[in-house]
Amino acid sequence: MNPTRAAIFALAAAPALAQAQDAPVLTVLTYDSFTSEWGPGPAVEKAFEAECGCDIRFVTAGDGAALLARLQLEGATSEADVVLGLDSNLVAAARATGLFAAHGTGAALDLPVEWADDTFVPFDWGWFAMVGKAGGPAPKSFRELTESDATLVIEDPRSSTPGLGLVLWLDAAYGEEAPAIWDALRDNIVTVTPGWSEAYNLFLEGEADLVLSYTTSPAYHLIAEEDAGYVALPFEEGHYLQVEVAAKVASTDQPELADRFLDFMLGEGFQGVIPTTNWMYPAVTPAAGLPDGFESMRPATTLFFPPEEAEARRGPAVEAWRTALSQ
Repeated sequence: MNPTRAAIFALAAAPALAQAQDAPVLTVLTYDSFTSEWGPGPAVEKAFEAECGCDIRFVTAGDGAALLARLQLEGATSEADVVLGLDSNLVAAARATGLFAAHGTGAALDLPVEWADDTFVPFDWGWFAMVGKAGGPAPKSFRELTESDATLVIEDPRSSTPGLGLVLWLDAAYGEEAPAIWDALRDNIVTVTPGWSEAYNLFLEGEADLVLSYTTSPAYHLIAEEDAGYVALPFEEGHYLQVEVAAKVASTDQPELADRFLDFMLGEGFQGVIPTTNWMYPAVTPAAGLPDGFESMRPATTLFFPPEEAEARRGPAVEAWRTALSQ
C-alpha cells in the first residue's frame, strides 16, 4: 500500500477505532465450560454485543462454586459486573455476603419449582445424574452402586456446583443414612476433581465407568456427535435439581449495562442457545422448543432444597462427604 492510500485508510478507520475503544465493557465472571468453544459463551457474546454497542469480557474462575469464593476474596475491588454460574444451593450464601444488588426482573420462567428472587436470576436448570456408556454398569440406585464394582469420578463440593449437588442429593435421598452411603461409596470413587470439565474428560478418557453429570449429558453426544452410546442412569431415589443463576455485582460501575445483560439473558438470543451449548434446560423455553430427546430425560422424582434450606444443610452434607473420603 502506498503512503497516500495508507494515510487515507488510517483517517477512515480512525472514527471506528475510537468508537470501539470508547465502547463500555461488561465483565462477566463465569465458569470455565461456559466460555469454551462449544459452550454458550461465544454465541452469547456475539448476540449481546450486536445489540448493546458494548464489549463483553468473560473472566473464568474454575467451576461454579469457585465463583463465589473468588468474589468474596476480591470484595468491592472486583472488576466483575455480573456473576454467572452460581446455583440454587449457593444463593443463600451469596446473598449473605452483601456483594450482590437487586435486579428485579419480572420475566416469566419455565422452571419445575417456584422461584421468586429479585437478585438471583435463573438462566438454566437440570437434574444431576450418573452418566455412563450404553452396555456398561447400570446401577438403579446409590445403594446398588455401592454394592457394585462400578468406578466413579465425582467433583469436589467445595469448588464445584455439581459436587455440591451430589452431597445434597444424598442428603435429600437418605437423610441421616447419607454418611453410611458415603462410607460404602468410597471404594467406587476413582478420584475427585475440582470441577465438572475435569471429571467429564477423565470419564471420556476411560478412567471410570461413571461420572457425576446431568440427565441431559447424553443429548450432547447424540445431537453433537451422533453417538447414542451414552446414558444417564435413572435412580430410584429420584434426581436432585439444580437451578443456575446470574446476578449483578453491587460494586459494578456499569449497573445499567449489567441490568441490560440480565434482561437479555432471559431472551431468545441467550435462552435459544442453552439447550445445545450448555446442554441444560433453558429458564425460558425458546420459540423453537427443546431439542428432540430432552423431554424423555425427565426423571420421575425431583429432589430439591430451596436456597435457605440448602444453605442450612450444605455444611453438614459436605462434612459427611469429607469424613468418609478421608478415611
